[in-house]
Amino acid sequence: MLEPHPLMVMPFVALLLAMALMPFIHKHHWEKHYPKISIGLGLVTVAYYLFWLHNAPRMLTSAVEYAGFMALIGSLYVVAGGIHINMTGRATPTVNTGLLALGAVLANLIGTTGASMLLIRPFLRINKGRVAPFHVVFFIFIVSNIGGALTPIGDPPLFLGYLKGVPFFWLLTKPDVLLAWLLCVGSLLALFFVFDSRNKAGTEPPAEDRVEMEGTHNFLWLFAIIGLVLMQKADWLHGKLDENLVTTLVAVAMIGVACLSHKFASRDALAENEFSFGPVKEVGFLFAGIFVTMVPALDLLEKHAGELGIRTVMQFYWGSGALSSVLDNAPTYLNFLTAAFGLQHLSLETPQHVARMLAEPALARYIVAVSLGSVFFGAMTYIGNGPNFMVKSIAEAAGVKCPSFFGYVFKYSLPILIPLFALVGWLFLR
Repeated sequence: MLEPHPLMVMPFVALLLAMALMPFIHKHHWEKHYPKISIGLGLVTVAYYLFWLHNAPRMLTSAVEYAGFMALIGSLYVVAGGIHINMTGRATPTVNTGLLALGAVLANLIGTTGASMLLIRPFLRINKGRVAPFHVVFFIFIVSNIGGALTPIGDPPLFLGYLKGVPFFWLLTKPDVLLAWLLCVGSLLALFFVFDSRNKAGTEPPAEDRVEMEGTHNFLWLFAIIGLVLMQKADWLHGKLDENLVTTLVAVAMIGVACLSHKFASRDALAENEFSFGPVKEVGFLFAGIFVTMVPALDLLEKHAGELGIRTVMQFYWGSGALSSVLDNAPTYLNFLTAAFGLQHLSLETPQHVARMLAEPALARYIVAVSLGSVFFGAMTYIGNGPNFMVKSIAEAAGVKCPSFFGYVFKYSLPILIPLFALVGWLFLR
């Protein structure tokens, strides 16, 4: 089978650079034309694989993976949009820290997108009159990124690994992963508590403290989606059906669950959450292009990983982290995981090779390093992970003055996150 020409990586690079830079260079133009740009670049790669390499099965595999990915992300977003939390009362450092801790746990159950959409509005509402930029920043750090590092539902990169054969609870069985999660989440919560304790702005509290929820029946739909995720890799199912067919059927089922949840959702909850399909549409178009254009990069990484000079576990941790900071962390994860397999002369597309990487402790550390690097470093910028920009947009719509792109990086993520991530690498990945 012919391998792709290195120049065929350019559509992938062009799309990622457009995602990173165009919203700042010409936001209106990007918002109007991003579907054409994404699909257009994707079609270049599709045509190359179909008519030059004559490798249609590779494109089919990528299409199926995209369907599974979008079905999970979209269904979690839709279901969470039908649950509204109405909180009233005095916002104290203890209450705020508790909400962020809850969000970190929920991120592993309903995804960083679901947890962010569920909690950002009540978090801002109870802090009305005293909300500061650091409230939004720490919410992105903890709920939208680092919190979701333990399960495939938590963050998109880990779900891609799950589709490739990494077991659902595999990361949770690794003591170093759990300790790294506790260290990061615990340290950030403690630092947030200090920041919030020094925040002197405030308003008169309402007459009573109260928490009300609308649309709680949507949690049943959430459990249904989790059940479908667990079923997707069931041995009894894969013994009877082709893997691509299983992924497609599960994706269709997830979409069906999302449609039902929206049809029977509380109209009041949807209205209070200002629910719309806009974010799902944007993610859908952009990732359609990403999943196709990244195929040449993945294929080349698999064959030439040893020539890149990235060999150690720490190098994979910092390498995947550095790119996840400025590019979307899902394709970054897949690229570095492919490179790690290629370094061992193994293929991520071969189940037996995946089983070997998972079973041998020295090799499994590469998967841990790429997983932590991709998820944790997604918090470094607004463009590192999908929910980051969603949270920023919601906060700004509520009148919160959020840090600029570079203000976020230089005032918060570089001085706070980099020392913390360096400590994680030194303690758990040397």
